[in-house]
Amino acid sequence: MLQPKLKSKVRCTDLDIGEVSKVVLDPLSHEISHIVVSMNGSGERQIDMGQVQDVTEGFVHLRSPSRDILALPPFKRDDYVTTHEVEISHLEDNIHVTPGEVLVPLPDLEKSVKRRTFFMNFTHVIGFLIGLPIAYPILRFLMKPMYAEFDNQWLTVGNVSKIKNEDVGVQFEYKKKVKEAYMPEYEVEKNVWVVKATPDLLEKVYQGKDEEFRDAKGNVIWTNKKEVPFVAFSGKCPHLGCAFKWRNHKALGPVFLCPCHLSIYNAAGKVLDGPAPRALDPLPVRVSASGEVEIIDMEFKAGTKSQIRIV
Repeated sequence: MLQPKLKSKVRCTDLDIGEVSKVVLDPLSHEISHIVVSMNGSGERQIDMGQVQDVTEGFVHLRSPSRDILALPPFKRDDYVTTHEVEISHLEDNIHVTPGEVLVPLPDLEKSVKRRTFFMNFTHVIGFLIGLPIAYPILRFLMKPMYAEFDNQWLTVGNVSKIKNEDVGVQFEYKKKVKEAYMPEYEVEKNVWVVKATPDLLEKVYQGKDEEFRDAKGNVIWTNKKEVPFVAFSGKCPHLGCAFKWRNHKALGPVFLCPCHLSIYNAAGKVLDGPAPRALDPLPVRVSASGEVEIIDMEFKAGTKSQIRIV
């Protein structure tokens, strides 16, 4: 079947209802998943490609009567971004629509309302204190927690029994208590990916060398031994900090894939495709005698080639 073209007339089983105004791309398969139809003055509706019976030159034929399409909820444009706003590798190899508005779903990026609220409130506090003679010592007191040393305590994230196969990414979710400046302590939900690695994969990860983790003073806080088969990666993509998933890629097989801008990593965390500037960030990891998976929670600045720790 041909791909639907923008401006093509859309015909239901009983009458024409409008024209294709946009197409929605599946960021994983690089294929059109939906068309958006401008309904002749009645707004826009999003229609699954499964409802398309046929595509001919200038027409898209649907399987449904017009009343079923009109009953669909209005299209929510704010839930999508254009392919010009994201970086999708090799898009032109898959999509052959007339140039126009090709959309991809907007990912649910991890956002911290508390953190944004803090900085907004803190701006007001600074404005009040700036004229006081004692502003500097007060600001030092308020901001001290922001510049405290990183927390290098071990956190238990789950049991190794959750990992059923080797060289497969398994997600562990956990909660961590956070204290920022004068705000009350609160919990944030986080995740880490753990791989039980075969010797071949361990070689790709460590390249024959143990990996040391150091504090701000250069002291070693932990060493991941190259022969220990468990590898942990931060749950944030090094490109822009989005959450990534373990997916089966048509050409590359099982991979870590970030749906935001389609950075792709192999099980060793190495970049296979996409805009990511570095490999996935490994974390200190150990497994207790009872099988509990423990990590030191670390986050690194996104968008840089080198690792710059921020948490």
